[in-house]
Amino acid sequence: MRISSTLSGGDPCGISDNKLSKCIPPKGGIFSMNTSKLAETILLVKPDHFGFNNETAGSNSFMKPMKNRSKSQVREKALDEFALMVRTLTSSDINVLVMKSREDRVTPDSVFPNNWFSTHPDGSIVLYPMLAYNRRDERQPDKLKQLLSDSGFEVNTCMDWSHHEKEGLILEGTGSIVFSKDYKVAFAMASPRTDEKLFKKYCLYFGYEPVFFHAYDSFSKPVYHTNVIMAVGDGFAVLCSESIKDQTERTSVHSAIKKLGLERIDITLEQVSKFCGNIIQLNSKSKRKKIVLSSNAFEGFTDLQKRRLEQYGSLVEVDIRTIEHVGGGSARCMIAEIFLPKN
Repeated sequence: MRISSTLSGGDPCGISDNKLSKCIPPKGGIFSMNTSKLAETILLVKPDHFGFNNETAGSNSFMKPMKNRSKSQVREKALDEFALMVRTLTSSDINVLVMKSREDRVTPDSVFPNNWFSTHPDGSIVLYPMLAYNRRDERQPDKLKQLLSDSGFEVNTCMDWSHHEKEGLILEGTGSIVFSKDYKVAFAMASPRTDEKLFKKYCLYFGYEPVFFHAYDSFSKPVYHTNVIMAVGDGFAVLCSESIKDQTERTSVHSAIKKLGLERIDITLEQVSKFCGNIIQLNSKSKRKKIVLSSNAFEGFTDLQKRRLEQYGSLVEVDIRTIEHVGGGSARCMIAEIFLPKN
């Protein structure tokens, strides 16, 4: 399938990259095997240093400090919400791995690990370039590989794209990129955390069809991550169409969703503020589809929208209001999918 994107002209690989310029991906793309299945294992990172991050606030309008609580109270509340989320997911038959935050650095946003790594069925881990300096400290590749190996997963290689930070080129993992269910199409929107050229280069290297666009919040600011305004699952796509102001780009995104054969569930900007776009579809250990979303998102969806979503998986609600309010991210941001093969 070929889906035209809205990218402007120019060489998609016109970025200096000595590390990758000599690499040739396997025939059919590095992720050419059947990857349509949903993740059956996820990884969460404990918010050991959670708090309002001044370094990320400039690009994330969803973050708000809690003036009526001390820093320690906010942290303890986030830890309580995290523990409850782990229990809720586990009781919903979802396989959950938990990793602690770094002990030698303060990382207030470490609860959002999907921005610094992704895993893939060929046994590879990809590391991503991040905007905020203190978010770069979240990366723990050695600890990650050890945890995954100890949990019975096969890790063959670690592909490090984080060096692009030195060039000012940012691409924050599955926050910046929303993949289709078969990983053949990738959606991304422009923001300080998502560089257009690097996204296009990534898609070319890994064999994805890029769909790039611009989207804005209710204050006419670029939304910081693509996965805040859209989610793609097996059979459906949640999208805030009104955030895409350019009609040509909106049509392009709609066309891509239609060609993928997905039911489009449109949400409003008001629903985006409740994190209705930041949801994720998973497989339980018993192969039953689940859709994880926050309590705010659950309350934000209409009854009709919830019934439509329930056709694609039972809804698993997690109450993470403090993490959402202070961190500016929700359930999908907290979940890193594990697609690695088992040993």
